[in-house]
Amino acid sequence: MSQHSQVEVQTPPHPAASSNTLWRRIAALAVAIIVTGVILFFSNRIEELKGLGYLGAFLIMLVGNATVILPVPGVIFVIAMGSTLNPWLVGLCAGPGAALGELTGYLAGYGGAAPLEHMAIYQRFDRWMDRFGPWIIFILAAIPNPVFDMAGLLAGASHMPWWQFLIAAWLGKTLQGIFLAWAGALSLEWVTQLFA
Repeated sequence: MSQHSQVEVQTPPHPAASSNTLWRRIAALAVAIIVTGVILFFSNRIEELKGLGYLGAFLIMLVGNATVILPVPGVIFVIAMGSTLNPWLVGLCAGPGAALGELTGYLAGYGGAAPLEHMAIYQRFDRWMDRFGPWIIFILAAIPNPVFDMAGLLAGASHMPWWQFLIAAWLGKTLQGIFLAWAGALSLEWVTQLFA
């Protein structure tokens, strides 16, 4: 008796569904570009946010993390604010702002995924995101590093659910914010003791 192999026939996606996906990607990319442009336009006013206290910590980190690839020095302000305000509260305010700001990188990746989807590094990262996505984002968000923008882009490109990305980034960025604010508080205490 001979065995017949069954061939799975894949139907092409419905044209309306692929058109809808294309428009969502274009809209996500446009939002990321517009937000980055607005932030760069107003970047000279970031110093004024420092005077808003804890709300300033939230807004500075929101603005500082909403730029894709281009650095805005929000981390420096969190360290400085930790030296004058309650470091726990500075970190708890800075973390959610940073996580919300990182959504622009996620959206840029979601919108610009098509050119990346055939690259080997993307395919490897996509498998990692399927298995460990929230943990990767949490760890990279908790450590001050310049590669988190790339992680956000790749998380969006791999279609990690936005809420998973946001929660993992929020927890990691809050931990980072608390650490940086305490670094500022302890360094001020150390300098004060040095000159006392």
